[in-house]
Amino acid sequence: MTFLPCRLGAPGPGWVRDTDIVVIGSGIAGLTAVLHARIAEPDGRVLLVTKARIDEGSTRWAQGGIAAALAPEDSPEDHLVDTLVAGVGLCDADAVRILVTEGPARVRELASLGAAFDRDGSTGAFALTREGGHLRNRVVHAGGDATGLEVERALIAALRADPGVEVIEHALVLDLLLDVNGNAAGVTLHVLGEGTGDGVGAVTARAVILATGGMGQIFASTTNPPVSTGDGVALALRAGAVVTDLEFVQFHPTALWLAGPTGDAAGDRAHHVTAQQPLVSEAMRGEGARLVDAAGNPVMDGVHPLADLAPRDVVAKQMSRVMAAQGVDHLYLDARGLGESTLLRRFPTIMARCRAAGVDPVRDPIPVTPAAHYASGGIRTDAWGRTSVPGLYACGEVACTGVHGANRLASNSLLEGLVFAARIAIDLARGLPTPAQPVDPVVGRGSVGLADPAARADLARAMTDGAGVLRSADSLRATAKALTELGDPRLGGGTVTAGPDAWEMTNLRTVAIAMVAAAEMRKETRGSHWREDFPDTDDGEWRGHVLTRLDAEGELSVTYRALDVSGDPGDSGGSGTRVSTQASDAA
Repeated sequence: MTFLPCRLGAPGPGWVRDTDIVVIGSGIAGLTAVLHARIAEPDGRVLLVTKARIDEGSTRWAQGGIAAALAPEDSPEDHLVDTLVAGVGLCDADAVRILVTEGPARVRELASLGAAFDRDGSTGAFALTREGGHLRNRVVHAGGDATGLEVERALIAALRADPGVEVIEHALVLDLLLDVNGNAAGVTLHVLGEGTGDGVGAVTARAVILATGGMGQIFASTTNPPVSTGDGVALALRAGAVVTDLEFVQFHPTALWLAGPTGDAAGDRAHHVTAQQPLVSEAMRGEGARLVDAAGNPVMDGVHPLADLAPRDVVAKQMSRVMAAQGVDHLYLDARGLGESTLLRRFPTIMARCRAAGVDPVRDPIPVTPAAHYASGGIRTDAWGRTSVPGLYACGEVACTGVHGANRLASNSLLEGLVFAARIAIDLARGLPTPAQPVDPVVGRGSVGLADPAARADLARAMTDGAGVLRSADSLRATAKALTELGDPRLGGGTVTAGPDAWEMTNLRTVAIAMVAAAEMRKETRGSHWREDFPDTDDGEWRGHVLTRLDAEGELSVTYRALDVSGDPGDSGGSGTRVSTQASDAA
């Protein structure tokens, strides 16, 4: 049986701080949660904890923009339809309706905070573009292709203008504190230079909001920054929370392919941390760029009615097939037809990154390859961001609200962070709970351990090779076997030293094992989950959700629950439920 700890091995807290609401993560979801919590409870104490600097999360790298029905000819209903189509039957329609209905107001709110979105020169209206899966131009952007950076700037400026918000930077969250009734009561965390020599402390709070972002660092090729190590999902699993649909990992089709000194993408594969590959925005295809092979042959013609603007899973799969057939590790995005003036005006960031890598998109096709980009699954929440652990909320990429289904529609991610973070604040305004005295992290859950960080690069390679864009029973079985051995704290005599490297590796191993287990259970192809041995979508058997839990002994359980009439999978048990122990036995 695979060993998964229910608590991270760490020294006891050397310091304690008390607050009302603690928010973990400083991307668009975390920052929005803080600002709206302050609006809802002006006298409440809010503490923001972020893993690096406040501006170093995934939001700053978002290029394309934010999707919202802002044009007169568009409507929330049209946006809803496009989102449901991209989600391939697994979206929660009620959650999507919330997203598309409340989204336009949240975008206008951002603009009122000072976010300088690009405007039409003649009318002053939002300049809107189109991305894959959208049948209308509805993507608002800033700085051409620097939307995330501008959104982050505006939100941070608003936060810094509020003296009632405390910020702790360079802090890695460790475990959830629970009170004797099983309610969230704070977190333990490691802060460089704080308290004891190792910096471990505790924050007690009446509500905990996780906005920790994604888990792209479990793969060898990702657009995610180094901080995206699945910390929030791993913490939630250790605390006993329900995690949903981890198998749906979206690979962005067009990450800039960079040849390292040995010809490997993104440089030396033995490097301890997976390199972050620059994103080449889908909006470039929205403006007319085409995917081609080295001979200039179109890649997407005849594959999908939308061709190069097909949903991301379709494009990534076709690219992977072509690359495998041709024995190459990258293809090309030909944007030369857009012309230098358009490229420089709409895509200044991409142009600068390409030219820094020795590629001039004005004259040269851009080398691109699929890379892990976004986790559509995550900690299961309701429409108010509430998880299955009372007092624990989640928003942004770490959460699974139901809006993305099996495949996120382009530019819906920033919108989800805006909408559902604001809804958490509304729920908190109804009354913060008063938790009982917190006890040791994760009351009643005793297994403690650390994974060996020396195995981190091997973990990322195993995940990419066997659980990446294309999967099969054989590849997933081999990956599960490798993950069992990689970083197991019982191998090597328990010599792993507690610290950030070991804590991150333990989180990576936890979410990787959980993801592979979910992918093994779902024996069909749907959205961003592609099974070579089950190439068809099977609504009769698999139109439902895969739910994952970690019990108090550290054993992973994976449960499939078919959708009922309302589209709510329920927690576990009942008609349409299948339970697997293969995750812990075979992993």
